[in-house]
Amino acid sequence: MSSGNGQPVIRRLSEQVVNRIAAGEVIERPAAALKELVENAIDSGACRIQIRLDRGGIDRIEVVDDGCGMSSGDLRLAVERHCTSKLRDETLVRISTLGFRGEALPSIGAAARLTVMSRLHDSDSAWAIRVEGGVVGEVEPCAGPPGTRVLVEDMFFATPARRKFLKSPRVEASHAENVVRRLALSVPHVAFRLEFDQRVILDLPVQDMAARVAAILESGHADGLLPVEGQRGDLKLSGFICAPSVHRATANGQMLMVNGRPVVDPVLRTAVRVAYRNVMEHGRHAVVALSLEIPPEQVDVNVHPAKTELRYADSAAVRALVIGSLGRALGTGAGVAGVRPDLLQSRGPSPARIWYPPERSANAAGVSTRLAAPIDAPAAPDPGLPMGFAESTLPLSAPPAARKVVPEGPGQPAADMTPAIDHPLGAAVAQVLGTYIVSQTADGALVLVDQHAAHERLTHEILRQQYLGGEIRAQRLLLPEVVDLPARQVGVLLSFSAALGRLGIEIEPFGGTAVLVRTMPALLGKEDPVGMLRDLAEELEADDLANPAQADALDARMDAIIARMACHGSVRAGRKLTHEEMNALLRDMERTPRSGTCSHGRPTWLKLEKADLERMFGRR
Repeated sequence: MSSGNGQPVIRRLSEQVVNRIAAGEVIERPAAALKELVENAIDSGACRIQIRLDRGGIDRIEVVDDGCGMSSGDLRLAVERHCTSKLRDETLVRISTLGFRGEALPSIGAAARLTVMSRLHDSDSAWAIRVEGGVVGEVEPCAGPPGTRVLVEDMFFATPARRKFLKSPRVEASHAENVVRRLALSVPHVAFRLEFDQRVILDLPVQDMAARVAAILESGHADGLLPVEGQRGDLKLSGFICAPSVHRATANGQMLMVNGRPVVDPVLRTAVRVAYRNVMEHGRHAVVALSLEIPPEQVDVNVHPAKTELRYADSAAVRALVIGSLGRALGTGAGVAGVRPDLLQSRGPSPARIWYPPERSANAAGVSTRLAAPIDAPAAPDPGLPMGFAESTLPLSAPPAARKVVPEGPGQPAADMTPAIDHPLGAAVAQVLGTYIVSQTADGALVLVDQHAAHERLTHEILRQQYLGGEIRAQRLLLPEVVDLPARQVGVLLSFSAALGRLGIEIEPFGGTAVLVRTMPALLGKEDPVGMLRDLAEELEADDLANPAQADALDARMDAIIARMACHGSVRAGRKLTHEEMNALLRDMERTPRSGTCSHGRPTWLKLEKADLERMFGRR
């Protein structure tokens, strides 16, 4: 609109247009409307909440609760913007409710057809009010039980431009389900029932937190949840996490709460990713349910109308608490929480395979047949190795003296399993395909162990501990190795020569496209340095964050380099192990931190219980 001379004229927008514009900030899709309604139901003190959606909430959303209800006067104010019963003062600091802005119902009413019916518990009748496209009707008496019933129909009928950008009902339903799961996790003392197109998706009774977490995360395929507890000053963290061998393609399995409020917070998500970085496959996401308690004055929840983003007074302390607490929880040995494979379910495309160095020839002179030691085992020289490699490997812990080894024969067990079967990973029964150890636990469960993946993690942890203690022992090569590389990779390796030296790898330039390797870590034995140096050069070249001038970036990168070294120095698939070696490997896994996954984040062991086997054979 302009004046006669073309000058634009400022005019006041109508209240309906203002409400529709503001609604776009709060109600961006049906799941956002559902979130606001369920938060109101929780704040009302409801013990049970029932939710029904048609076509992902595009056609219909219904939320019924048995909370405190509203009087006719409160109902009239509830559909007006910025009217709320949840703020006791105007400081916006000590906010103890999920909602507080007074925008949800007016925003929904501006974008859809909204009907609210409510009744106080001590009232004889219920009251109803209707809002269509921002037009508010009169409050009228109606029949209804104590509590509140909210009905939303024809989402975005008043704003067709926004409606046409909605996704398919399936996608919208997925967002809505994710919202309900997060809110249900925050209040395990409230029962939830969720229906999509008359199909029950969730039906959760009143539960304790552990049971609610297991139900929400659908962690039945995992062998257990790891509890998390941590405190740093006034900050407290609690919850449960899945072992790193349980992961997902997206971060939807990360349920995060701050002071009881479900959030999608980048600070917390970054901390979770860092905590799992060294134990999980790259590109995958952890499955966690964490609750952070923080003094209200140290966090601002009024950052965005959706109230899912926060601002912390000390975000570094929050990150440190999460990373440290999760690190302690993940520092358990194998056998605490594992994975039951979904053998009967179809799988999508398998992830890219990890390349493992081939098994060295059994006839190669001087090849050690001994495995790496547990972290607390002392070095033990092997007199059978060539001169100069006396400390190139460390033995596994010796088997108990009581373990009786008997000759193998038809129908006869290879070893007496009695001393070992009570351990978490049980007693070794056999080795199959030259790669996997089969063991049995005291409760009859079947455990499968990938011998290379398991030994890779053991070697990784030993190298890591030695590196952190500045005690990685270097073994000088009898004949230095010359490694030819592309010129750009030679430059990268030489820039990291000091860091590699601390890992026991001494290199120096040897012409334009080659480096000379003089020492290798003693723990890796007679490992071919050529293949390992080429792998390290490729990884360092591809890593944009690898900067030898920045200590923090270098320390983060060192663990990946150690992982590559561990992979090259571990027992190969295809090597035959004795029962003593297999049982010793299982015992080392049980007491070595993070041994549930290999250095690449793949599971080192899987567990099949009686129920799993019965399902596989159609017995249940």
